[in-house]
Amino acid sequence: MPELCRFYGIVIQMSYGNHPPPHFHAKYGGHETVEDIDNLTVSDGDLPPRANGLVIEWASQHRNERREA
Repeated sequence: MPELCRFYGIVIQMSYGNHPPPHFHAKYGGHETVEDIDNLTVSDGDLPPRANGLVIEWASQHRNERREA
């Protein structure tokens, strides 16, 4: 899966043409989550609360970039 971003040990990846709804994957340590692009909700998996907060903050700041990817 192509990597979009990496920060504080968190890796954000997005697979193109994957199954709907549009989503991205966030990985941190041994944790992984799948988050909906439009409403930033977790559809699968879990991250520690602090890591998930950083992912949501990143996603909010890069909304247009995520939609174009």
